[in-house]
Formats: sequence, C-alpha cells, structure tokens
Amino acid sequence: MIEMKFVTKRYAGGHYGLYWESATIPTGEIVGILGENGSGKTTLLKAIMGIGDIENGEIRIDGLPVTQQYEKMAFITEEGSFLPDLTPYEYGQFLADFFPRFDWERYNKLLKFFNIESHGQIKKFSKGQKSKLEICAGFSKGAKYILMDEPFLGKDMFTRRDFLKLMVSSLKGDETILLTTHIIDEIENVLDRAIILRYGRVKADFYIDDIREEGRTLADVMAEITGYEENQYKEIFD
Repeated sequence: MIEMKFVTKRYAGGHYGLYWESATIPTGEIVGILGENGSGKTTLLKAIMGIGDIENGEIRIDGLPVTQQYEKMAFITEEGSFLPDLTPYEYGQFLADFFPRFDWERYNKLLKFFNIESHGQIKKFSKGQKSKLEICAGFSKGAKYILMDEPFLGKDMFTRRDFLKLMVSSLKGDETILLTTHIIDEIENVLDRAIILRYGRVKADFYIDDIREEGRTLADVMAEITGYEENQYKEIFD
C-alpha cells in the first residue's frame, strides 16, 4: 500500500502546493487524483515517486521509502522518461536491465498495437508517438504501482478509448494505479476511488460506488467542490 503522513510542500509566496495530513491507498485500487489546474495533482504524483521534494512528512510504499522500491514503480507522464537517441527496441533493453519484471512480450505487442516502429529513432517521433511509447514502457515494467500524469492529454477520442481498454485488460489484480486527468466522464467507469484536491489539500476522498448509490456522478461532486455554476455564463448576456 501507499501511506502518506503529514506531507507538505510550499511554493514561493508561502502557499501550499501540497498538504496531506494522512492517507492510505491499498493495493489493487484504481484511484483518480482530480482537481483544477494548480491543485497539486502532479506535485502529489512526483512526491510519491520520490522525484519531487517535500518539506515535511513521510511517504512509504509497502512500508519502505520509495527510494528502496523503484523497481515496483512506473511513472507515465507527458514529459516522457525515454532516452531520445535510442530506438524503442534499445529503450526496451535499457528498461529490462533496471526492471526485473520487464515483460518483453507485452512491450512488443503494445508497440505493434500503437504502430510504433521498434527500430526508429525516438527523437524523430511525433509527440503522439512519444506519448504512446511512454504508455508501452509504463505497462511493460511489471510495476506494482503505476502513476499516470494526464495520460490522455493530446490524444484523440479513439486513442483514449483504446488506452482505457488496454489499461483495464492488462491488469493482473495486484497493481495500484493513480492517475490525474481532466477527462472525468471517460474514466468514471474504471475508477474505484476518487481523491479531489484544491489548493493542495484534499477536499474529498470517496469510492465511486458510494456516490452512485446517492444518485450523483463524479462531475456532480467536482462541481460542488469547485463551486462551478453551470448557468453562470448567462450573466454576461443579461
């Protein structure tokens, strides 16, 4: 499981980029980390991965610091973790050296599914191809914890749909997935749990089945927390 206790990070000006008193994310959950721009979503994922400095607090993965658990972690981000001078095949060789559970068969199947040339130079790929390569690598590491920062950004509707199908079908049952996204309508049916941030703080933490029983959607809860008023635009024309 992922455990966070009194995790804080401040930005210039003294405002919190992240403030968590405590949270536990059990193994096997698919959790959406949601919120407006600047709410602390990416900061949180980077803190869990150990690549973002925090001022106070403690984050543990299966009871140990993340620095001792890197082989269990995968971070899928728009920025990309690939080495641009390599080919996808060479990148796979690089990953296999660092991730004992790296699955070559899955990696090659994903490359083929996304029509990625395994011997082409990554730096010559389009932005979309690089993004798909990042997905191929992330889901082939054999990671127990998969963190995804805006994995749908810049992808068309059909690619997003394919990605969700691949994500769900490729899980073995013991993975924990945390993902940030603004496309909440498309992911609501695959999430177990949602954590909504605002100004770096947790404003809601609930299971999707619970709000369904109340007759509410994820969009309804987001609107309540952010204070969004659907008809506010009409004031411009009154």
